[in-house]
Amino acid sequence: MAPNDSAETTGSATSTTAARRKAARYVVPVAVAGVAAATIGLVPALADSGDPELPKISAQKLIEKIAASDTQQLSGTVRVSSDLGIPSLGGLAESFAQSAGGEQGGSSAAPKDRLTELASGTHTLRVAADGPDKQRVSILDSAAEYSVIRNGDQLWAYDSKSDEAYHATTDKAPDAGKRGGRTAPEGVPTTPKALAEQALKAADSTTSVTVDGTAQVAGRDAYKLVIKPKQSDSTIGAITVAVDAKNGVPLKFTLSPSSGGKAVIDAGFTSVDFARPAASSFTFTPPKGTKVTEADEAKAEKDVEKGPEGLTGLDKIAGGGGAKVIGEGWGAIYAIEAPAGEGLPSSEKNADVPPAAQQFLDSFGDKVTGKFGSGTVFKTRLVNALMTDDGKVYVGAVTKDALVNAADSATN
Repeated sequence: MAPNDSAETTGSATSTTAARRKAARYVVPVAVAGVAAATIGLVPALADSGDPELPKISAQKLIEKIAASDTQQLSGTVRVSSDLGIPSLGGLAESFAQSAGGEQGGSSAAPKDRLTELASGTHTLRVAADGPDKQRVSILDSAAEYSVIRNGDQLWAYDSKSDEAYHATTDKAPDAGKRGGRTAPEGVPTTPKALAEQALKAADSTTSVTVDGTAQVAGRDAYKLVIKPKQSDSTIGAITVAVDAKNGVPLKFTLSPSSGGKAVIDAGFTSVDFARPAASSFTFTPPKGTKVTEADEAKAEKDVEKGPEGLTGLDKIAGGGGAKVIGEGWGAIYAIEAPAGEGLPSSEKNADVPPAAQQFLDSFGDKVTGKFGSGTVFKTRLVNALMTDDGKVYVGAVTKDALVNAADSATN
């Protein structure tokens, strides 16, 4: 394996920063409305085999290669897995979806009712894209298939298990390069490239970016771009992106926690083809007897545009004055006032809370104290949150100690 230039890049390099910003605009538009979330992960490509010999390349040049990639067509298969350290949400999501459908005349095929399935467990996806206005994502299991198909201003979702379909029409075809209006959903990562784009947005002076060897993913040669937080209080250890050596498309994305162990998110194609997919990939006709739910205009706009945003949604709260940001970069913590200024129910504050119920609540988190008073830290392998007893919330991809320090600093 040929050595690669692992020179560090930082936000002080103007050209590199510009390249990262440019890279953020070149997301392969397979993010079909409402499919996946910031926590979606794809398991390593089964076709990985050996480290190919490739010419040496610097981190800056590799970032520029991603930015210059103009790939608009692809099809392929991925497997989906994520390990956030929380229980599987699939069954709970299905129960909510069925409840909503029965009580409100909704549909179990509506995209927003199926998103949490991809936040945990293992899934197989088949994806296809042909430019910014034609995308398809299918979630496969042993006995059923759920597909979301977008073709211009037409959005279809079909659940073969329930034999239900959801249809929405917008007055404007999606545009992957815009935000707001009736466009593709923001920050919906269904491929390694979409995930890499999110990571590159965060690459600034708090970040180390290097090239560390090569890999083969889905039968294609790739360079490995490694993105690491410089801040020791981040729960993110490193992000590794395998970038196609020929066309600059990220083929694999791995997010490892600072605590070690299994990756939290691991995204990689098991097979990929950059030829234009067949036009039939983006057409859909409901099978005879299928229950079809038509979305009204307002509902269509909400379902088509609004995918789950994870922590990125907190940026909007902060921008609107609903949250204060403490720190910067990977160590940023969002301070939010809980509704009505109340913390978790406690038997110490409320005699109506039974001791058994208090023990149940306490089992979900760690009790902490500091200058701010007392509270409870709720932890996953990536995102942690501190809720103080007086109703403040501090959340971020940081350690428990970092949250306590942020709460203490806010009291000064």
